[in-house]
Amino acid sequence: MLAMNYRGPFRIRADHDRPFPEIEHPGDAIVRVLRSCICGSDLHLYHGLVPDTRVGSTFGHEFVGEIVEVGSDVQKVKVGDKVMVPFNIACGKCAFCKQELYGNCHESNPEATAVGGIFGYSHTAGGYHGGQAEYVRVPYADVGPTIIPDWMDPDDAVLLTDVVPTGYQAAEMGGIQKGDTVVVFGAGPIGIMAAKCAWLFGAGRVIVIDQLDYRLEFAEKFAQCEVHNFKELEDPVVFIKKTTDSLGADVCIDAVGCEAAGDMMNTIMGRKLLLQGGSTTALHWAINSVKKGGIVSIVGVYGPIDALVPIGNVVNKGITIRANQASVKRLLPRLIDHVKSGILNPKELITHRIPLEEVAEGYHIFSRKLDNCIKPVLIPPSVTS
Repeated sequence: MLAMNYRGPFRIRADHDRPFPEIEHPGDAIVRVLRSCICGSDLHLYHGLVPDTRVGSTFGHEFVGEIVEVGSDVQKVKVGDKVMVPFNIACGKCAFCKQELYGNCHESNPEATAVGGIFGYSHTAGGYHGGQAEYVRVPYADVGPTIIPDWMDPDDAVLLTDVVPTGYQAAEMGGIQKGDTVVVFGAGPIGIMAAKCAWLFGAGRVIVIDQLDYRLEFAEKFAQCEVHNFKELEDPVVFIKKTTDSLGADVCIDAVGCEAAGDMMNTIMGRKLLLQGGSTTALHWAINSVKKGGIVSIVGVYGPIDALVPIGNVVNKGITIRANQASVKRLLPRLIDHVKSGILNPKELITHRIPLEEVAEGYHIFSRKLDNCIKPVLIPPSVTS
């Protein structure tokens, strides 16, 4: 079958000879992929920043498809069902799944002390192949896969597997109160969706900070928010303090993670020399920009090794920090309703539809921020619409 094949940092190819996935456990399903996405988090893998990303891996944790085979124990979905598959691989039964912390499932990634299993996201997240392929094996098929409503566009559905729930949970974890000022660092798809969702929780002002004008223009239109290019600000922290009567923002959201630009030391240590779990520039800005007693919500991805964080400022300012992988399964019913009602229109984020055969070029475009790319979707050759 055709699948994306990782050959090392900045090296990806479309492999036409990958073996078809097979049922390995009675609870498995095999899904024929109809849409998959390239995520900003995939770029961390592509750039060689995530440990234990092995040659031969297939990336892709955002995908929808049609079930073509099920294991003998599967009862809730059947062959022919079209499903959206959350990026979290969750058993539904462990102590963490019972708390609806599906991103922390202990059974799907039992050797890890933090994250649960994630499709196509290195062996630190369980070593599962992902959905940038024609077919994919989906474990725990009675837990994650959710049937796509007949009325829903598959382009909307594929963004409900990660982008929408992660952006929504970023806002939710911020504990936003009516009238709050919310600052989002990062105008990628997650940051844009977090800004959009901040209004749903009652924000009175939403500000997005990034360095690329085309992304900021997109965020301003999609999320109806204020936007600022940090390269045009002498100091983002000072700017935020000045624009909030010297108090700071009520909520700051880090939607950037380990590849944040804006500080040379962090860039060298975290992105060039790999001496820490990524560049923590956006996290510094969030901690230093939020008000005393405020909340910092983190959905940006950082590596599992240590990182430089101004913990003294966290303590002395009385800041609450909330962070996690999105619990997609918990949020899906609510988000499906928001799409149906027109409150959220996820597919508007999609700027590029790329044949799976051209996956390497898709990564190049997205990584280099070419052609005003916001969100690329990969289309397998068998898909006609």
